[in-house]
Amino acid sequence: MNRDDEHVKPAGEMERLETLEPELREALGNFKASVDAWSDAMMSRPREAKAPAKTNWSAITKWALGCVVFAGTVSGGLYQNHQQQEAAKVESARIAEQQQRAMDAAKLAKTDEEDLMAKVDSDIAREVPSALEPMASLMTEDDTQGN
Repeated sequence: MNRDDEHVKPAGEMERLETLEPELREALGNFKASVDAWSDAMMSRPREAKAPAKTNWSAITKWALGCVVFAGTVSGGLYQNHQQQEAAKVESARIAEQQQRAMDAAKLAKTDEEDLMAKVDSDIAREVPSALEPMASLMTEDDTQGN
């Protein structure tokens, strides 16, 4: 069975082809024949079933290992930075505590010094030393009795 027989051409198309110039009709016929031959050749050629593409596990493994190494490096750096910040906070707290202790000790020393100076002032301001106070109290009583 020929391809020309397969297609039944409408009456209008047949009239149009007959009205064309013979050279154009021959060129179109040759073109149609070559397209039909090419189509038949493509349909009758043997086809191969292609297997799906093979997965390159080596490249995937290398890529995944590289990602793991990169992630480990970045996370290690972040962890180390965090540890350094925490150590700096602890160190600054320790220094602040030492400074506070030093200020407290200085205040205590100043207070002790002021207390000592107050005691010295009170001891100097007494008319009678504290060891002789019992006798001084007797003397004041005697002075009032004698008058």
